Amino acid sequence: MGRAGVAARLKGKGRSELSRFERPVVVQVSRHAAERVVFDVNDAATILLRDLTRETKKRKTAMDACLRVLRGESHPPAARRAFVAAALEAKILRSD
Repeated sequence: MGRAGVAARLKGKGRSELSRFERPVVVQVSRHAAERVVFDVNDAATILLRDLTRETKKRKTAMDACLRVLRGESHPPAARRAFVAAALEAKILRSD
């Protein structure tokens, strides 16, 4: 466990709390799919990997940002900004 993980445990916060967005992001990955509320970096990373299959610079930037948060090297707001940019580019963003 890295320093961020140890510090989080000492403060009583689990990893999911460390990767949570302050405000959720709402996306709709296809015309017939229900809207999805993205609460944290894990949700964002899953959508980037499974639903946004077109390789773009914004998608790659968002995937890298999510990975940095999951490794404890960055903070959720950076990943959220990158995810919103990728979702906007892919035209799946419903609410930011």
